[in-house]
Amino acid sequence: MKILVGIQGTGNGHLSRCAALAEALGKYPQVQVDYLVSGRPKEQLFDMEVFGKWQWREGLSFVVQHGQVNVRATLARNNWQQFWRDARQLKLNDYDLIVSDYEPITAWAGRLQGKPVIGLGRQYAFYKETPSLPISALQRQLLRWFAPAKTVVGMHWLDDASHVLPPIIHHRGDRQRVIEGNYLVYLPFEGLGAIHGLLSCFPQVQFHVFHPAAEEQQIGHIRYSAPSRVGFAEAMAQAEGIISNAGFETASEALALGKKLLVKPLVGQFEQLANANCLQQARLAMVMKKLDSEVLGQFLASVTALQCQWPNVADAVARWLANGAKAPVYQLSSDLWSQMEWSHMEWQQEHLWDDSNEFGSGSPGWIRTNDTWINSPPL
Repeated sequence: MKILVGIQGTGNGHLSRCAALAEALGKYPQVQVDYLVSGRPKEQLFDMEVFGKWQWREGLSFVVQHGQVNVRATLARNNWQQFWRDARQLKLNDYDLIVSDYEPITAWAGRLQGKPVIGLGRQYAFYKETPSLPISALQRQLLRWFAPAKTVVGMHWLDDASHVLPPIIHHRGDRQRVIEGNYLVYLPFEGLGAIHGLLSCFPQVQFHVFHPAAEEQQIGHIRYSAPSRVGFAEAMAQAEGIISNAGFETASEALALGKKLLVKPLVGQFEQLANANCLQQARLAMVMKKLDSEVLGQFLASVTALQCQWPNVADAVARWLANGAKAPVYQLSSDLWSQMEWSHMEWQQEHLWDDSNEFGSGSPGWIRTNDTWINSPPL
């Protein structure tokens, strides 16, 4: 069997998810898997060894300025002529399965050549109605247009639709010691100066910032590093809490490790806005609309955390693909969610949420407990 996997390279979450899937698919020697990455300049991609001799195309990407999507610049700067040329010229005849992690060239190539495409990833949770991720009909249609697929396998934190699975994350055997007062910061769409100004307000806390524009250096209580999949995973394992944009993969990794989580959604990106709303409504994270020292202070003072014990979704999806993706998605979804567990970790009884926040009406904190919920979050 031969599979082509298209990876949207604009976000590190897509690459991290597909890296875990690639490792799982490597357990099936009878399956040959090729990878195509687009959406980011080739020289800016890193830690790509797991994908073997991967292909690259320019693809499509969003233009982000000052922490928000610039729609006009996005439409103007993408090379649409090259995109359609690549989609028409990509040869798919030798492949048994085409899988797109929201990568538009493989998705559109499949559509143009009459080859069914499996859409796998977070964005495909929005492809069909998912109650905890409400978006407008126009937004859903835009998502469907960007990377069309015949079979959709979405990823989500909650079991509220038959086409969604729990997140694909790396299940690493080792667990590093958590360093109290140490926080990981991943805000790649914010300026480094703005991030430094925010974190400088809390000299008693150690921050480790990963950012595309950063060089390895230590400035007082703030350490800066360029993106690194291995380095990022190590820093996350050691951190007491995570401060990030509202991307899906980082939040999923944090919840799997039982980390406190504060998210700042990217303005103008309705997927991140929906993610933030869902995280807050389900009490999985705190949210700040902008870089806000008051909200950050509340977050640092809290001791709340929730651990989501995800099953090994990468292995299950790899097995499903290796068997020709013949089983219905709803069956795969049901099997995986039945293995899901949620656990509270050290809650304190304080008011930690901003009632005026547009993402939800505020809710109180909790008292310390070791209770565990099976298959259902403590809504």
